[in-house]
Amino acid sequence: MKAIKFISPAEAVGLVQSNQRVFIQGGAATPRVLVDALVSRSSELRNVEICHLHTEGEIKYAYPEYENSFQINSFFIGANLRPYIGKSLAQYVPIFLSEIPSLFRKKILPIDVAFIQVSPPDKHGFCSLGVSIDVTRAAVDTACIVIAQVNPKMPRSHGEGMIHIHAIQALVYGDCPIYEHDFGVPSSIEAAIGKHIAGIMEDGACLQMGIGGIPNAVLQYLDGFKNLGIQTEMFSDGIIPLVEKGIINGSKKTIYPGKIVSSFAMGSRKLYDFIDDNPMVAMLDVSFVNDPSILSKNDKVTAINSAIEVDLTGQVCADSIGSRMYSGVGGQMDFMRGAALSERGKPIIALPSETSRRESKIVPMLKSGAGVVTTRAHVHYIVTEFGVADLYGKNLAQRAKALIQIAHPAHRENLEREAFSIFGRGW
Repeated sequence: MKAIKFISPAEAVGLVQSNQRVFIQGGAATPRVLVDALVSRSSELRNVEICHLHTEGEIKYAYPEYENSFQINSFFIGANLRPYIGKSLAQYVPIFLSEIPSLFRKKILPIDVAFIQVSPPDKHGFCSLGVSIDVTRAAVDTACIVIAQVNPKMPRSHGEGMIHIHAIQALVYGDCPIYEHDFGVPSSIEAAIGKHIAGIMEDGACLQMGIGGIPNAVLQYLDGFKNLGIQTEMFSDGIIPLVEKGIINGSKKTIYPGKIVSSFAMGSRKLYDFIDDNPMVAMLDVSFVNDPSILSKNDKVTAINSAIEVDLTGQVCADSIGSRMYSGVGGQMDFMRGAALSERGKPIIALPSETSRRESKIVPMLKSGAGVVTTRAHVHYIVTEFGVADLYGKNLAQRAKALIQIAHPAHRENLEREAFSIFGRGW
């Protein structure tokens, strides 16, 4: 293979023109070198639309002083973007994670330029999208121009993340650490929730885990299980010890048996080294990973997702605090439905019983303006540190009673009064 011709970041982002739509690969693979170079061109650009899932690092293009240069359509709201949503020209697009690739492929949101971060090419000229395939595969396949930051620290993942250098219009060398995230030690509350979830799991389950302390806490209680599998939109370091012990081996899966199936990963360098050239890990397009009809072909799908609040009828708000957008729909409903359709599947919503301000997360009614991500008809298990409420098949009054039993004791009396006023004699 001929020597690679690298150009400067400034020269590469010079391909971006005003009034174009630019996709930025997200998560741990956020191509910071390209993003910073684009912001440096702000005075030359007008009305450039930027779209992405959550990204890592400073998000300068959302600053008010750049509102004439950049506008944002984000499919998920990360902590860095949260202060700007609804202000200036930063907006959120509500959509199931599994359906985002179709926005690009069907030209509903056609991509002019895609910014990505890849591993160096192999002897055949193929680079890897590494730790973030998710919606990036679709963006790369449909973009008019692909600009890549080539980073020797990006792991080469197996699956659908390969892209040949001939499909990339501009290559920039950027040797810098891949973003790492330490999820820390689960709190005592998270540990209690994790133990309750482990208590309803079965051998041979196929796991989907969201991000944060509760999924990590669940993994700590799985040492006694056998033949677990993984099909999840994302994963982190917590699965590695279980793989090393043979507990996670995927032997009972129908879809990609023996493989850890995911679309992106975030964690420590140890995690990225685990992914590197590991044939057990299949990093795939999120339209496949999160498709409920595909996921449900696995038996015992156990999907663990979080929430901001749950009302007494079982409505789950996971994307907003009242009318203020906080995160996004993400893949919650993809996996809640996929698990529900799976033979002996378990769709689980897990949350602490209280907020940091000691307010109950189990509420009579959702806050005004709150979004319903998982509907009362889709919900099955709700888990707090006080136990498990199985709502499936229960009427509204029965649901309220089950939820009050796992609410924080300090709030149960008030919840009972509210339930009586809502359900009357049925209560």
